[in-house]
Amino acid sequence: MIDQLRAIAIFAKTVDHGSFRAAAQALNLSASVVSHHVSELEKQLGVALIYRSTRKLSLTPDGEQLLAAAHDMITAAETGLQAVSNIGQAPSGDLRVTIPATLAQSGLVDRIAAFSAVYPKVNLTLDFSDTRRELIGDGFDIAIRMGWLKDSSLISKKLYDVPRNLVASKKYLERKPSPKAPEQLEDWEWLILAPARSRKTEFKKTGSDPTTVRPKGHITVNDAHALYRLAYCGAGLAVVPDFLAEADLANGSMEWVLPDWSVEPVGVYAVWPPNVPKQGLSRLFVDKISGQLST
Repeated sequence: MIDQLRAIAIFAKTVDHGSFRAAAQALNLSASVVSHHVSELEKQLGVALIYRSTRKLSLTPDGEQLLAAAHDMITAAETGLQAVSNIGQAPSGDLRVTIPATLAQSGLVDRIAAFSAVYPKVNLTLDFSDTRRELIGDGFDIAIRMGWLKDSSLISKKLYDVPRNLVASKKYLERKPSPKAPEQLEDWEWLILAPARSRKTEFKKTGSDPTTVRPKGHITVNDAHALYRLAYCGAGLAVVPDFLAEADLANGSMEWVLPDWSVEPVGVYAVWPPNVPKQGLSRLFVDKISGQLST
């Protein structure tokens, strides 16, 4: 088996270099040794792999099939050797990451700081923006997405869920009768965050069927911080990530609306292109920042 693997690698080099002589020079072997290995491989397989002529080499159909497998074998071996050789070496390089601005005040930033402390040779460029950046077109290695992912060829990993709740300012709620169920809120003033997957909000409560509300409102914004600030100023109801409201909920200036009911959390994902040179570094970064946040 070992001899066959060696012969397959020599066969692939012969085809890649176009002649036995060129392959021999690349492998630091004699042309006769290279030719012998290929001939022995053909004997063992019982098929011809190469059409031989005085001008050039060309592959038989069986040779074409084996060459594809040989390239896969060589790539896998080189990848494994590189991975082992990197053990014990501190990861280094540049990573450009685009992140929703909504997460700029979240615990995700704490995790990125912890990653940087452990891997100081990795240079991070962090782009916080609610404008959806394109990975390849805008030159980013990783994108952090918040919400529901579209189908794509990108590799993705869910990092964690962000709990959300319906909140309003204390002064806004003082002007309204205390709601008992989600359907009573349909005619209230809602603050709308765009773009959104749906203009519907589903509420869940233990022991009750889910209830869907279709929010209505005359203010639509594209920034979660602005949405929350409008709610803080008494402009209406808002569904926001818990981390945006926790301080004001604690001091009483903001209140949960229907605290017995929960709103579906929103997922945070990392996405990156497949088969890129920095995939190992990207995967390391993603693995270190993943996992449910405690707050």
